[in-house]
Amino acid sequence: MDINYRDTHDFTKEELEDLFLSVDWSSGHFPEKLVVAMKNFHTVYSAYDGDKLVGMICVMDDGIMNAYVHYLLVNPMYHGQTIGRTLVAKVKEKYKNYLRIAVIAYDNEMHFYKDCGFEKSEDASPMFITSLWT
Repeated sequence: MDINYRDTHDFTKEELEDLFLSVDWSSGHFPEKLVVAMKNFHTVYSAYDGDKLVGMICVMDDGIMNAYVHYLLVNPMYHGQTIGRTLVAKVKEKYKNYLRIAVIAYDNEMHFYKDCGFEKSEDASPMFITSLWT
């Protein structure tokens, strides 16, 4: 399998819906909003198998000190092929001069992020006001 990585903000609602629902994320039920969101993220790297979107990472940043990985997802049919690690590596390279790269990791994904160099905070917890259910 030959995965092609792209730096783009332009996606169809269908490909975003397919990718987000492949990992059971409720935001996949709002594909029109996702299309707009992708245009507003500062950084979006995506992974394609041919013309099929199979993974992406999206980052917000303040331009100099802090970057926040908001989305990192890989279609489960493509797990184990280092796509997620490659996307994280691209972000780490782009933001290597920043003082902080943050991510909110789901508990069952902590090992992945630790393997990518992230550390769990001992004195902070994520908090949300949300209408999403996953």
